[in-house]
Amino acid sequence: MITTGGIVLCGGKSTRMGTSKAMLAFGPETMLQRVVRLLGAVVTPIIVVSARSQPLPMLPGYARIARDEGEERGPLEGIRAGLAALPESVDAAYVTGCDAPLLVPGFVSLMIELLGDHDIAVMEVDGFMHPLSAVYRRSILPHVEALLAGDRHRPAYLFDALKTRRVKPAEVASVDPELLTLRNLNTPEEYREALRQLTRTSSNSLRG
Repeated sequence: MITTGGIVLCGGKSTRMGTSKAMLAFGPETMLQRVVRLLGAVVTPIIVVSARSQPLPMLPGYARIARDEGEERGPLEGIRAGLAALPESVDAAYVTGCDAPLLVPGFVSLMIELLGDHDIAVMEVDGFMHPLSAVYRRSILPHVEALLAGDRHRPAYLFDALKTRRVKPAEVASVDPELLTLRNLNTPEEYREALRQLTRTSSNSLRG
């Protein structure tokens, strides 16, 4: 059994949202706090990767902060910073953005299981890879650093070069049939719809 942590990226500029997604309220907590809490139900420690001077909300003790070293390098820089900050005792990490507040903990557990002996397990939907709904082994860090050094910033380069398990929706349907975990929020409209989804889910839970 591999030892798995988590990485939450929150250093994006949130241009379309118009405000910091990490600090955006989602129920009684911020979006970042919610994602860390849900992910922390499955894995620890959790590395929160932010921009260098970015304000963050209060986080639990099992969450550690790492900062992006370079700007305009996209999520691959966040993955690098997160993997580099993991303790040596951790073999792999599930990576998500802070803008996925409908994350399903069971989805994370299943993705870790599906990693098997691969370097990466990543969701693939209709041919599109979701690099922020994926499990990465800490041992791939040198490959990430080499890509960044060569100004190759797309995570897809990793999937092409390393042993990658491409996970299809049918494989996770038992734990997340609506793929709520993949629903990242980029606009105020998506944010409001996610809040409605949270209300519907809470109401259904109470009825059950």
